[in-house]
Amino acid sequence: MPRSVQAVYLKPLKRKAQHGYPSCDLQLRSYSVRNVEFFADFALRAAYYLHLPALGPIPLPRITERWTVPRSNFVNKKSQENFERITLRRLIQVHDGHPETVEIWLAFLRRHAYYGVGMKANIWEHESLGVGKTMDVSLENLKANLEPRWAHFGRRKNPATSERVYDMMNEDLLRHNSDAPLSG
Repeated sequence: MPRSVQAVYLKPLKRKAQHGYPSCDLQLRSYSVRNVEFFADFALRAAYYLHLPALGPIPLPRITERWTVPRSNFVNKKSQENFERITLRRLIQVHDGHPETVEIWLAFLRRHAYYGVGMKANIWEHESLGVGKTMDVSLENLKANLEPRWAHFGRRKNPATSERVYDMMNEDLLRHNSDAPLSG
């Protein structure tokens, strides 16, 4: 049997984190144990081949939801039916991953998502010291660029359209039919 086929039957390979800085927490949710375990295995194998140190799958507490509803309406209140839904969760943690690689990994998982499995990711990005000063400068530039657009917020026309409408209303034909000129 080829080595690649044998690897399918073994646990997924994992890389060790050097520094232990968290990069991403991926939470998988499903109503089926088989689906969530299969997709967690797939996600760990994808992380290994993208050189991401991943931990998991860590089982999280189950979410149990119960409902009681009457079987029929009106008089038969004593005849009720109970329903239960159990959500199974697994956590995969990625440490020391480059933000772009983590984004590629998450996009790959989204593209090859398994039916019945939901994903929620918390991503952490680390910046250098003094990033606040550069953010303040970029905010001022952004405000200056957005100011003309905010003036017409909520309208479906750009500034040139509103100027043309104002010129049309001040034309001689319109002004001649109405007695008062429009002021702007």
